[in-house]
Amino acid sequence: MTRYADIPKPIRSGIVVVDPDRGTPQRVIVLQFNPDTLERSIAPQSAGDSGDGGSGGKGSGDRNEALRLKGPAEETWKFTAEIDATDQLEIAAPDGIHPQLATLEMLVQPTTAQLRAASRLAQNGTIEISPIEMPLTLFTWGSKRVMPVRLTELSVNESAFDVNLNPIRASLSIGMKILTVSDLPAGHRGADLYMAHLAQKERLAAAARGGSLGALGLPGADVLSGRG
Repeated sequence: MTRYADIPKPIRSGIVVVDPDRGTPQRVIVLQFNPDTLERSIAPQSAGDSGDGGSGGKGSGDRNEALRLKGPAEETWKFTAEIDATDQLEIAAPDGIHPQLATLEMLVQPTTAQLRAASRLAQNGTIEISPIEMPLTLFTWGSKRVMPVRLTELSVNESAFDVNLNPIRASLSIGMKILTVSDLPAGHRGADLYMAHLAQKERLAAAARGGSLGALGLPGADVLSGRG
């Protein structure tokens, strides 16, 4: 007879906001439910992609760069997250799921303090005001996927409310871009975390069992040399 206590507790996916200088977590956002599906798009950064495919101009240069990469592939993730407090209204009161929604929305918003500081600089005649830098954001999907990201999409569909019109159920479409060493300055903590993420991919790829040429219907290595 299986006891419920023997069933391992599932690991949750989530987002960690990190101080890029100290590396300390400033906020941990645990998703209430793990998404059912993940949509991942990986676009290689090929060196020859910038030229046109026409016959005039850069034919030989494109041929020389056909197998070259300019940097890490650009990877984006999309998934749907659910927040539901309909079965725990006494916990959600008096704000419903406003706090959870606001926490996610602040990942793409500057704070009031940052906006006031920028306004003061403008009033003092500062000619050039640098864009506001946001904290380092990490997305985690188990221990094998911990990566620096920038949220590119946050769409909220609120579908249930309490008597005070506080939302108590919502579906969120979240899109994010994985930040690589091409996006971050050298020495940035996020760049180091991306390198660790890429090294994890290399270890997993090395653990995969290789196939055989025979399974592909190829008689031997000679056919790959162009002499077959």
